[in-house]
Amino acid sequence: MSLSKSTRKVSTHCSTAKGGANKKLLASDPESLIGYAKLLKLRSCAESTQKDYLRYVRRIAQRHGGDPAGLDEAQVREHLLHLKEAHQYSASSMRTAVSALSGYYNQHLGRAWKLFDLVSSPSAKTLPMVLTREEVARLFSVIYTPRFLTVFRFIYACGLRIGEAVQLEVGDLRIPGRVRIRLAKGNKDRDVPLPPAMLQELREFWKTHRHPRFIFPGVGRGWRDGVSSLASLGKTLEPMGVGSIQTCMRLAVAAARLPKGTVVHTLRHSYATHLLDEGVSIRLISAYLGHSSLETTLIYAHLSAVNEAGACAAVARLLPPKTPRV
Repeated sequence: MSLSKSTRKVSTHCSTAKGGANKKLLASDPESLIGYAKLLKLRSCAESTQKDYLRYVRRIAQRHGGDPAGLDEAQVREHLLHLKEAHQYSASSMRTAVSALSGYYNQHLGRAWKLFDLVSSPSAKTLPMVLTREEVARLFSVIYTPRFLTVFRFIYACGLRIGEAVQLEVGDLRIPGRVRIRLAKGNKDRDVPLPPAMLQELREFWKTHRHPRFIFPGVGRGWRDGVSSLASLGKTLEPMGVGSIQTCMRLAVAAARLPKGTVVHTLRHSYATHLLDEGVSIRLISAYLGHSSLETTLIYAHLSAVNEAGACAAVARLLPPKTPRV
């Protein structure tokens, strides 16, 4: 995670983060936390993971008012219960908290506590939100700022995560008909089909600032007051802020009157479902999305109206016609 210059808010995607573990430390952090930060760096954890883990350990330190290394297993158990019951942490947040504290106490401090193996936070099996093609077009129709419209269309056209899109560099467009997605989730590269029309849109947007590296450079300070210029856009050292894109999406969802729960990531879900509707192989879709397991991609089979209709028709064809009895 990183502090986005465009919004002055913390962005939540690992690929937008910059710098090493030292940039995540505070002057008040105890030596045990500094050592944990070094361990996370040595383990090559994603930047967002490092910052998340340090934040969760820092939280228990602040709650108990001292170095968390001095706490015993019972106190840590009580803290996890406090997060779950008093703060109503989601299953995902609980899993992150457990992983952070397990790494700190067991791997860094060598405690070998059994507590972390006993905590269970299963997620609800819910289907992702998906827009129809008409709703996607309606979303785009209410966005007028070129940088936001281009990045949203790019995310949908290639099924990207928001952090993958903002990190796009000029050199990633060298392969004809493809875009290189670098160091995505799991630190993996992949090539994704790039529609010719989308390539043209990216080129036209890049010509407005001609940044030597980023297709979507950060706007820097003063953009809300109109202080930033195209000249400064071409000199910024950071990519476009994730927070500003998320804010734009919230406003656009309201303006387009889209279903509640529509977020930037909904465009990625819609991309996968619409490709499935078009008859694209589930294995190809899985590769385009960068999924490690085909099982992750199979959830979109439940969202495809075309597949459902085809399956119902196939089921109907299985039953042979009833032969009239004489």
